Amino acid sequence: MKFSLGLLVLLLGATLVAADQDYEGYRIYEVTPSSVDQAHLLHQLSLQGFDFISETRLLGHPSRVIVSPGQLEQFQQLVEGEKMAHNLVNSNLGASIAEEFAQRQMQRLLAPITGKGRLSTERYYTHEEIINYIDDLAQRFPSRVFVKTVGWSYEKRVLKTITITNGDGKADKKVIFMDGGFHAREWISPAAVLYVIDQLVEQFEENAHLLKDYDWVILPLVNADGYEYSQTGTLARSWRKTRQPYTYAGRICYGADPNRNFDFHWNEEGASSNPCADTYAGPIPFSEPETVTVRDLMHSLADRGIMYLTIHSYGNYLLYPWGWTSDLPEDWEDLDAVARSGAEAIENATGTVYTYGSSTNVLYIAAGASDDYGYYAGFNVSITMELSGAGSIGFNPPVTRIDEFVTETWIGIRAMAEKVIEMY
Repeated sequence: MKFSLGLLVLLLGATLVAADQDYEGYRIYEVTPSSVDQAHLLHQLSLQGFDFISETRLLGHPSRVIVSPGQLEQFQQLVEGEKMAHNLVNSNLGASIAEEFAQRQMQRLLAPITGKGRLSTERYYTHEEIINYIDDLAQRFPSRVFVKTVGWSYEKRVLKTITITNGDGKADKKVIFMDGGFHAREWISPAAVLYVIDQLVEQFEENAHLLKDYDWVILPLVNADGYEYSQTGTLARSWRKTRQPYTYAGRICYGADPNRNFDFHWNEEGASSNPCADTYAGPIPFSEPETVTVRDLMHSLADRGIMYLTIHSYGNYLLYPWGWTSDLPEDWEDLDAVARSGAEAIENATGTVYTYGSSTNVLYIAAGASDDYGYYAGFNVSITMELSGAGSIGFNPPVTRIDEFVTETWIGIRAMAEKVIEMY
């Protein structure tokens, strides 16, 4: 593959986005590749420190990238030199984030910390509120709901699962294991998981068939430290990783990408060995206590585990293994059938189109991810669901759209669960 001079200059001059920048003057561009070479060039940028907030290898499908003032001239030279279709989506990301954060602070003042009773879909909740909520459910529904401490984050925040049953007391049922909040900035992920919990517990009569032969084990917030940090101010809003500090080139860089930290083709293509990169795989596999927690849960459930479902944002995708290679698993048609059922249910109900397929063939190679590991650990079906996006960076749908997104997500999850129950 031939690289243009502009690309070589850009790659050599690319700098990682600093963790403490305020995004003032940063821009978001939408870039649409029309050839395989152009798609490959964009992926190379993502590996060199450019923050792609959505990326796909599908031709004619746009990717979005944050461009700093220092990267702007070189970026423009690249896309114009390569004749890539592009347009400016946001001319000052910092101002947009500051405005949204101010609105959120006002909402928090008007709505103090809660966690008892049903949670509304009118705002995003803190780690403390999420834990309070599932603890309260266990107290209110003691025959059907069980909460367990399964780990601790690096900063010693508790990680808890909620196991939802139909209360018949039968042991050794099949299991659907679900998690959310892998990446800190993806606030809609835990919000969607909380809605699933609400539907299975509070709306039990409508969804009893999903619990007849299956228990649901749900870890609503994996990356508790990163999630809390992303809510501290405009500097942190776009944070992705965990918060464990690492030393690199004489400075401290925080966190690893938990979705590159699993010990299955760890630190191969699509992951970085640079602690300052957003896709840093960690110094060793399972260096992050949060991923150790998910790993241990997978292995403890593997003998009963049928589906592993991890909720991310954004991009409207339903993805299955493999993420480390473009090769497909032997039973990929079964995985495809489950993903297709979710996509079709959502489109039929709302008109929203979800693309489904293997991670690498739909998006890009991302080795060391949890969905590959879950499938490797023994789950029959392993799916990553990338939800719809909105807001200035896509990861921050306004609170006025939370209900729309989480109800749409539930339609897809319910359909996939029904398909799994039918197949297994």
